Amino acid sequence: MIALSFVELAIAVLLALAAASLSLLLSLGFHRTLVWSMTRMVVQLLLVGTLLRFVFSQNAGWLTVVIFMAMLVAASNEVGARQPNRLRGFWQLMASGAAVSLSTTLVSIFALVTVLGTDNWLQPAHAIPIAGIILGTAMNSASISLNALLSNITAERSAIEAQLALGATRWQALAPLIRRAVRSGILPVMNQMVGAGIITMPGIMSGQILAGQDPFEAAKYQIFLMLLLAASGVASTIAAVYLTTSRLTDDRHRLRLDRLRS
Repeated sequence: MIALSFVELAIAVLLALAAASLSLLLSLGFHRTLVWSMTRMVVQLLLVGTLLRFVFSQNAGWLTVVIFMAMLVAASNEVGARQPNRLRGFWQLMASGAAVSLSTTLVSIFALVTVLGTDNWLQPAHAIPIAGIILGTAMNSASISLNALLSNITAERSAIEAQLALGATRWQALAPLIRRAVRSGILPVMNQMVGAGIITMPGIMSGQILAGQDPFEAAKYQIFLMLLLAASGVASTIAAVYLTTSRLTDDRHRLRLDRLRS
């Protein structure tokens, strides 16, 4: 592939700034967020690219583990930080971290051992990108599901407490909200699977084709990855929702919104 020049990157930046200018011109209100997100993304990716160049050159398994652990911590914190309402103290980080870490670790190990074999599964150049893709899906699914759960519980507090007062258990009273939250979390993954190939060309498949891989073989790898992303997304969503629900209720089947903070 031909390397991009900084001039071409600058043109892409101008296109994004033009989109932000439309927000400012039309008073849509997202220009500051877009510029900040763009700036953060550019700095993060350039720093990560520099770091990974060093890590790949070392080709050490222990460096792969260190990078992966740092990614898990950052993703766990990001899931909680995206919520307008979150659990007090370290509970949100613990719930998010457990959900994201468990699903990502298990699915990533399976993917790496399957693709690379037991001897090479910690090679940084392969392990970190694959684990990062799986972690990104787990993080997004958990974040969306928690946002739906916490928003709905706050909005429907009176109805939930009425059901609890009439004798419903906490799981019975919250079952519709739990189902709604889980569906919200896995919807992006299902949309990716439904649209793959016909509506969109997934990233891994596109990258392999651009690198000269046979399109049919690239399609098989993409199918393999999409199935793993679905498994990771569902697992992280269910774990995050149920762990958070457990914290927002108690053994006496009471709703404990005092454990939330804005």
